Amino acid sequence: MNRKYERLMTELNKGDIITVFGATGFVGRHVVQALAEKGYRIRAAVRRPDLAGHLQPMGAVGQIMPVQANTRFPESIDHAIDGADAAINLVGILAERGKQSFEAIHVEGPAAIAESAARNRLKSLIQISAIGADAKSRSRYGRSKAAGERAVLDAFPTAVILRPSVIFGPEDGFFNLFAQMSKSYPFMPLVGGGKTKMQPVFVGDVADALLAIIEGKGHPGTVYELGGPEIFTLRELIEKTLEYAGSDRMLISMPFWLTKLQAFFMSILPNPPITVDQVRLLQSDNVVGADAIESKRTLEGLGIVRPRSIELEVPPYLERFRPKGQYSHYHP
Repeated sequence: MNRKYERLMTELNKGDIITVFGATGFVGRHVVQALAEKGYRIRAAVRRPDLAGHLQPMGAVGQIMPVQANTRFPESIDHAIDGADAAINLVGILAERGKQSFEAIHVEGPAAIAESAARNRLKSLIQISAIGADAKSRSRYGRSKAAGERAVLDAFPTAVILRPSVIFGPEDGFFNLFAQMSKSYPFMPLVGGGKTKMQPVFVGDVADALLAIIEGKGHPGTVYELGGPEIFTLRELIEKTLEYAGSDRMLISMPFWLTKLQAFFMSILPNPPITVDQVRLLQSDNVVGADAIESKRTLEGLGIVRPRSIELEVPPYLERFRPKGQYSHYHP
């Protein structure tokens, strides 16, 4: 046993140090686990290291080390990056609250990380963005993501940008949200008639894409777009959610203007279910572009040829919403 442990520690000591900003988030937890399984040493850069202890059992003793970092404070970024070989930035928000603005989180934070990565001569830097990142986007979210990409590439030209579509997985805020709504609301609203197209991508496939880039399979200075194996309309995704959650709810189409009006009045709530900016984001499809497919700037281009489907992954974690939970398929 001692020899086995010594061999493991020898391999870990050879592994690169990867700093992961946002390691305790939904995507971050899967990324940390993927990196740990490959023997990398990981610095989990988070605002509250005392709340990151659950990450450490994913690796060997000393393999995963939580460190304090806040992307709004450059000094903490330097501390988290100093001595590392690569960095991954997963920090992002869907709605602004207080000091957590799109400008601060999506532009200034990534810029500070890229500048620190350049000063510290890191081998590689990966920035998670989003499909919909566009300087001409209707939403501030989309425009801020595009500005963040530019800032990163300006400071660290060999950085790799990943733009995933909607990310799903056991702890997601997409299918779980709709399933919860189906238990609380008498009907399910279809924003814009539910016509917006999406290409949900499994969180494990996103983590594998990041791992592939760390291992040298990506092209420096390239923007990749990540989508799952199928494209759905928002209506189809809500219908599937209702099926998997065992809910029977009427679907009611709501035009964008009416949803924006409702979102405006709901903005006074501490945690509104939807914002005006999110409605604007839903006015554009969220799918991998033709240019990315043609130039293989996709999951396939990173060696992930069989991305996982929602039919395979989603039903098990929505089963808890069914009337009898995990026992719903059993009959006396």
